[in-house]
Amino acid sequence: MTRPASARRSAWRPSPALTRLATPWLAWALLGLGTCGFAAAWITLAFFNGAQNSWMAVIGALDIAWMLRLGGWPRGPRRVAIGIFATACIVALANWGVIAAQLGLMLGLAPWESALKLGFHHAWTLAQLANGAWDLAWLALALLVAALASR
Repeated sequence: MTRPASARRSAWRPSPALTRLATPWLAWALLGLGTCGFAAAWITLAFFNGAQNSWMAVIGALDIAWMLRLGGWPRGPRRVAIGIFATACIVALANWGVIAAQLGLMLGLAPWESALKLGFHHAWTLAQLANGAWDLAWLALALLVAALASR
């Protein structure tokens, strides 16, 4: 006796219509959590050891690629572009946070207070002074890793 096609579907797998509706909020939540969480970890490490730790950008790129896969983002150029953008956001947030934490330490402010008072031009100048050639190489490698791992 043959069962209809709808009954042959496995009980543990949701229907495609339900998956299309449920994926976007979870995917965006995982991406946001991965981006902000990793930037916070990078800032914390840099605050405690006093270095830029630009090698963390490569690990952040791998973390974002993992979050994209966990979130169910479909393969293709869109996922690659989102992976590169999220990695660039991690780098920007981490650099902003490291600069704010170091300035806040000197001025007697908490890192989040300093981050709110830090201006773009001041942050850009300090980021150029703090990031050397090796740091820029790590950041460029992170973007390449993000592109390859997010495919």
